Amino acid sequence: MTRFADAAGRLAGVAGWLLGWRPDEFWGATPAELAAVLRAARGEEAVEAGVDGAELGRLMGVMPD
Repeated sequence: MTRFADAAGRLAGVAGWLLGWRPDEFWGATPAELAAVLRAARGEEAVEAGVDGAELGRLMGVMPD
């Protein structure tokens, strides 16, 4: 059985080596954030283009503040 401390230590090492995270960055991240960054690092998530100019104008019109 793997203890939490052992697993966390391994993940902290991976985050430091692969992502360049310092310990405070690792411990400040949520498990979901770490998983998302690792998926992106492995190329498992496609990057979307974002909002185009027309959509941005529409959003600014409905939310003017």
